[in-house]
Amino acid sequence: MIARADIPAPAGMLAELTHRCPLGCPYCSNPAELEKPASELDTATWKRVFSEAAAAGVLHVHLSGGEPCVRADIAELTAHCAQVGLYTNLITSGVGLTRKLFDALVDARLDHLQLSIQDAEASSADRIAGYDGAFARKSEVARWTVEAGLPLTINAVMHRANIARAARMVEMAVELGARRIEVAHTQYYGWGLVNRAALMPSREETEKAVAAVEDLRKTHEGRIVIDHVVPDYHARFPKACMSGWGRRTFNVTPSGKVLPCHAAETIPGLEFWNVRDRSVAAAWYDSPAFNAYRGDAWMKEPCRSCERKAIDFGGCRCQALALTGDACNADPICEKSPRHATVGAIASNESASGAIDYRYRRLNAKA
Repeated sequence: MIARADIPAPAGMLAELTHRCPLGCPYCSNPAELEKPASELDTATWKRVFSEAAAAGVLHVHLSGGEPCVRADIAELTAHCAQVGLYTNLITSGVGLTRKLFDALVDARLDHLQLSIQDAEASSADRIAGYDGAFARKSEVARWTVEAGLPLTINAVMHRANIARAARMVEMAVELGARRIEVAHTQYYGWGLVNRAALMPSREETEKAVAAVEDLRKTHEGRIVIDHVVPDYHARFPKACMSGWGRRTFNVTPSGKVLPCHAAETIPGLEFWNVRDRSVAAAWYDSPAFNAYRGDAWMKEPCRSCERKAIDFGGCRCQALALTGDACNADPICEKSPRHATVGAIASNESASGAIDYRYRRLNAKA
């Protein structure tokens, strides 16, 4: 176990204020078993959590969900974050965000707004979201944000239904006045894993989209920042998931569980502490779940002797579990993993299925 003195202070926090959301995006990273509204932390508890997070060293908080704007106290929580010195980023679908609420958030000193878009074509975007009229509302919210002088980030998740328009989505972000766009290929956790057969693009589609987005980096250099999260299933090496387990950021679920990452609950046997019972600092430094995969003592070969272990930290523990059955195995996305070939086979089989029927993410849906 790593000594407390050797654990860096947390820098970021993802606050999942609720799992309620008007959209049904089939790639949503929320767990397939969504937490019910009755289990959500109340306003006073969230305020305490944000105060403890700031005291522990957290600099920025992402107010997320679900759709955080369904919480009646979202402006009050935003104002409290500002009071304790936290930089706030609202991660929103835009749906349900009225002009009155938007103005209240600006008055509460919201620092940044991150808006999701599902496609560059309205009909396709609304189908993916499972919500008619979502595309039009997003454009309106983007306009409000830019007019208010708030930094705007566009988040665009790539998959089979929209990957042919990856470049167009970047151009759309420029037209909306965004300062940054995150082009994120679907991560197959939560509802993304449930819908993997309907979401997985082919290698050819993926490579074409990656090349188009990379070309646009040069075209729009100095005008917009393009963060490109490359697709796992067609990669040679894994990403440093969460910048390493328990190294920089953490999640708090609607009911108060403190997680090292959004999918950590898929790993059996981990003990997650709850902010109802423990402080944020205690959960970060001392909880069994956070210490389970810190450092490299848990690693098996080929990770343990690999020169990349301080770069990618063995990749994603949740993905290793999902694809190999053991969270301590090397992430099979890595070409050094003895199971790497199985990833390519899954990608080929799923992308060849041609399925486009989604199991939409709903609070009462059965995954």
